[in-house]
Amino acid sequence: MTMNVHQYLMDRIAKGTIHMSLLDPDKQSAEEAGKIALKMKEAGSDAVMIGGSTGVNAENLSATAKAIREMSGLPTIHFPSGPAELSPDVDSIFFMSLMNSADLNMVMGYQVYGAPVIRKLGIETISMGYVIVEPGMKVGEVGKAMLVKRDEVKKAVAYAIACEMFGMDFVYFEAGSGAPEPVPTEIVAAVKAAVKIPVIIGGGIRTPEAAEAIRKAGADAIVTGTFIEQCSDDSKLKAVVAASKGL
Repeated sequence: MTMNVHQYLMDRIAKGTIHMSLLDPDKQSAEEAGKIALKMKEAGSDAVMIGGSTGVNAENLSATAKAIREMSGLPTIHFPSGPAELSPDVDSIFFMSLMNSADLNMVMGYQVYGAPVIRKLGIETISMGYVIVEPGMKVGEVGKAMLVKRDEVKKAVAYAIACEMFGMDFVYFEAGSGAPEPVPTEIVAAVKAAVKIPVIIGGGIRTPEAAEAIRKAGADAIVTGTFIEQCSDDSKLKAVVAASKGL
């Protein structure tokens, strides 16, 4: 069965804010990732993003994608850090530009390099503008991001509008995996008011209260990664997903 993941996401977003899980193939075995994905499906998560800032390769990406599909049935979306880790075993890939990177490769270089391979592998592409907000954490460092400061609401809005004008399917604002605080709700609300494309928010969301605040500010999709990899309390996982979706 070939799933159109972009349409799947849009159909779900039309009904309200969705939750996406993020699993890093470098952080656990493929089997463990599959078990976490099943747990997240039972908690109400809508899709699984697969990726990490370092340590991801075609082999662990493929194994993780297969395990997630077999054990949870949730659609998988490759969240890439570079063109060396492509796999035909994912359902789709965020074909994304790190909009505020000082490294041109992150903005458009790796994408040009990887595009013919992605097409040859037949992977569904979902275009996305990716913007890193303070503190940025590891992804900000690896991505050489010129971080959007937490009070730079107008700059965040400008990035979002540019993504929409480029014709991107989504715009994703990220505080960084393990960030002490999520993207400020002022940025979420202003960006949501400025664009028609769906707004994804991730990084530092680890409580129902934080998830609810981001949802109420207007996020169309909420991503949790480090939290779900580290949390062994199923009731806490369910509470964060439920708050993300307003259930």
